[in-house]
Amino acid sequence: MNSRDAYITSIKGVGSKMAELFAKVDVFTVNDLLEYYPRDYKSYPAPVSIASVKVGDMVAISGQITDSLSILGSSRKKIITCHVSDGQGVLSLTWFNALFLKNVLRKGGHYVFYGRVRQYKGALSMEHPEYFTIEDYKLKMGHLLPVYVKTAGLSDNSIIKFVRQAMGEGVSKREYITQDLLDSMNLMDLDMAIRQVHFPDSREKLERARKRIAFDELFFFLLEIKSMKALTEEETVGIIISDFKAGRDFVKSLPFDLTAGQKSTIKEIEKDLASGHIMRRIIQGDVGSGKTVVALRAMIDVCRAGYQAAMMAPTEVLSSQHYETIREYFEKYDIDIEVALLTGSTKKRERDAIYEGLSTGRIGIVVGTHAIIQEGVTFGKLGLVITDEQHRFGVKQRDFLAKKGAFPHVLVMSATPIPRTLGLILYGDMDISLIKDMPAERLPIKNCVVGRESRQTSYNFIKKEIAAGHQAFIICPLVEESENMDVCDVISYSADLRRQMPGVTVEYLHGKMKNSEKNDIMERFAAGDIDVLVSTTVIEVGINVPNATVMMIEDADRFGLATLHQLRGRVGRGAAQGYCIMINGSGSDKSKERLDIMNKSNDGFYIANEDLKSRGIGDMLGLRQSGEMSFKMADIYEDADILKLASRLADDVLPKMNEKEAADNPFISEVYSRFKKAAENSRIDAL
Repeated sequence: MNSRDAYITSIKGVGSKMAELFAKVDVFTVNDLLEYYPRDYKSYPAPVSIASVKVGDMVAISGQITDSLSILGSSRKKIITCHVSDGQGVLSLTWFNALFLKNVLRKGGHYVFYGRVRQYKGALSMEHPEYFTIEDYKLKMGHLLPVYVKTAGLSDNSIIKFVRQAMGEGVSKREYITQDLLDSMNLMDLDMAIRQVHFPDSREKLERARKRIAFDELFFFLLEIKSMKALTEEETVGIIISDFKAGRDFVKSLPFDLTAGQKSTIKEIEKDLASGHIMRRIIQGDVGSGKTVVALRAMIDVCRAGYQAAMMAPTEVLSSQHYETIREYFEKYDIDIEVALLTGSTKKRERDAIYEGLSTGRIGIVVGTHAIIQEGVTFGKLGLVITDEQHRFGVKQRDFLAKKGAFPHVLVMSATPIPRTLGLILYGDMDISLIKDMPAERLPIKNCVVGRESRQTSYNFIKKEIAAGHQAFIICPLVEESENMDVCDVISYSADLRRQMPGVTVEYLHGKMKNSEKNDIMERFAAGDIDVLVSTTVIEVGINVPNATVMMIEDADRFGLATLHQLRGRVGRGAAQGYCIMINGSGSDKSKERLDIMNKSNDGFYIANEDLKSRGIGDMLGLRQSGEMSFKMADIYEDADILKLASRLADDVLPKMNEKEAADNPFISEVYSRFKKAAENSRIDAL
């Protein structure tokens, strides 16, 4: 029996070269492999007639090859073609550099081909379809087959083989919750859950398995949050700010009035700063609600009291934008606080000067990325720590930045709309301030939901906006084309859009690109050098382009409403009217109903609550969302009930998390051991 912590080469068939490939996807141990969950599932449908298919469909065709395979092309790129007929229609088939098929597929042979239907020179075709004998295809139909995130050299089949191998050889038991407790919470055994997530017997069992794994992620996450809160409540702070004249004067000088939400949040922050206790407060507000002005006011008060402030953002572009905003305010209103920008791109000479300025206290405010929490960064008198979009930072990162000072105050800004009932659990170590109203000058986004048949009309509208000097985003769910998912992908979509829009500058962006590439693209888009940016949801947070007026979201039905709202918040940030076009790829009544919520409302908190009500198993088999939280399985909206269940158990367990209780109670002992290990490895990294 393998230990969970055994190196992956302990699995039969995994040699050093295969281990190197697994290392590229952060799989090093047996347990890592078992927790390397599928990103999706492939389900082979029953074959349909060729006469019934439409361009773009992912279908299975059962038919007879009518001609011998022909081989065309150069020595570097061979094209293999043939035709298949089912008696009701003919389809051409094409493969590239697959000469072995000459000995596999025979004229007159009957096969099943599975792939996406395209149109080439007026005829229906498939490129690189999967092929099966009729008997083999019957065995696959009706099953959910795992699809994994892969790197070059790794295939789904090889991952499946080694996961089965690991399970077949057996691993030490993972379950730590007693059967009585599992029964009372209606949770599946953890070992069974991991098996069902990889190789589900049914959609129902897959959903139960996912719920169990989600419970574990949320339970250990909440243990860490609640333990941090317990420690915070024991701490007092020597930093007391009682003079708020500088901040109040700054607000009075602004050419606009603050909203009621901004004013009430400022009062709460003033009370925290003067209380004698550490402020740990999160400001939740929609994009454009004015969170940055509130945070800046707090920084001014802290700096005028003789302390320093640090603001950390998740991307270099967002950090730079915050830095420029602060500098513009300070120059315009003659505020003599030195501000510095510190990111991974900061040159060594400038970085060393910033390090010196922070250590001596000369620099009052530093804005940056993770570079702020590097070991070489020390502060003279750090009094306030601000993180923007805190769900992009781990608990450890946020806490590490706070420890750069002698118990500084902590303020967090988030545009992620989370219902208050869930926020009280997820932000258990923090007080919550809501800014629900928007500045009067902000124009509401104009929304529309259309089908794929309206895509060309949408393109024409985008062209008009570009001609007027504006820019547009187009969002696709996938990075690259998928054999088993009928949804748009960034790479091929961009290539097609360039053909559709000659003279328009089109670039793409996705999370697999290097940081330097992503930053370059976002900076060029922000500078107006790119007309249309085709992207995954990586732009959901971290880019502010006031000149962008159109957000077009392909396959919008694939995303959660909260994610759609975040994406929509990227446009309409300037003086011009903003527009959001949501393409309903499925056309189903359920997706129309969900997207209609977005169509009728721009209120992020209302949408978050509706999202909470509307999600179901269908979303789980779609694409994993980015943005709200970075758990492997858990989803704070879909798993709201599991979140509450995990919170109750964490409340019950936390007081017992000590050596004495662990010695007397096997359940507590196992939880205590796993919690310590997770904390040491910083594996709980979702908030």
